[in-house]
Amino acid sequence: MATCSFNQRSDSVAVEAADWPAALAGALRSPGELCRLLGLAETVATDAAEPAGRFPMLVPRALLARIGRGDPSDPILRQVLPHPEELISATGFSTDPVGEVAGACVPGLLQKYPGRSLMVATSRCAVHCRYCFRRHFPFASGTATGDHWQPALRQLARDPTIREVILSGGDPLTLPDTELGRLTDRLAAVPHLRRLRIHTRMPVVVPARVGPDLTSMLRAARLTAIVVVQVNHATELDRAAAGALAKLVDAGIPVLSQSVLLRGVNDSADALAALFERLVDLRVIPYYLHQLDRVAGAAHFEVPQRQGKALLAALRRRLPGYAVPRYVRQPKQGPCKRLL
Repeated sequence: MATCSFNQRSDSVAVEAADWPAALAGALRSPGELCRLLGLAETVATDAAEPAGRFPMLVPRALLARIGRGDPSDPILRQVLPHPEELISATGFSTDPVGEVAGACVPGLLQKYPGRSLMVATSRCAVHCRYCFRRHFPFASGTATGDHWQPALRQLARDPTIREVILSGGDPLTLPDTELGRLTDRLAAVPHLRRLRIHTRMPVVVPARVGPDLTSMLRAARLTAIVVVQVNHATELDRAAAGALAKLVDAGIPVLSQSVLLRGVNDSADALAALFERLVDLRVIPYYLHQLDRVAGAAHFEVPQRQGKALLAALRRRLPGYAVPRYVRQPKQGPCKRLL
């Protein structure tokens, strides 16, 4: 597979590395522009137009140097470029595949599992993954934004069994440090809370997001901060992403990873082994490998569960135990994720 060297980065990518808010603002939204920059055929962009109209494309320019030029099957490109197969209806796929709408106890706060609650802290992402299980989520009414934290905070304060809050979205690290800090302080004021888990793609897709203000804030918080990054292929972990993860780990913040098993991206033992070995080399512990959540528009990414189990068996033969994540499916109901 062809890859781009660091010397092939455009000036716009270099600018992003110094200013992560500008990186978000300057993300690519046009399939035509993305295909032009990557030397892809016009037909690829044409095919992407209608699915992009259903679920908008969003690709940070920092990813361009990691995508193979002229390769429509590149594993990173496949995750972010709209595809006509998204328009095909598939049996068993729905707009709320894990039952989150029913699981909302107040706007922006989801309560599915004992001892922990998930706060949808923002609707904004740095990248629109085409397999995203929240691609149909009602963010307009289901987000606990800065102006609407109070109902979620009151609910958390009322339930002493909740010990951990998971910040999700969108991506909570698209919030400015000042806003994220205010939210962290408000959560820390709830006496029975002990941990703050942050689910994010930002350290990988916009590595400049991880700076000293962020690491200091997380390190100083009363709540034990744990960062869970999503990464699906080893080529996502270039030098810049590795540096961002190192800053978190060096600050004493535990970093775990979760990945989604995706057809055409990482559905081979070689691809998964390369990913998980790269992660442990970067001191990130592989946590979960998710069976695809069956969200409408993503059926073409699904890998049969029996194939996933065979891949995990192969990984256990090849890798040390700490490098093999749990293979799970998230059911609509139940006290926890289901081990496969």
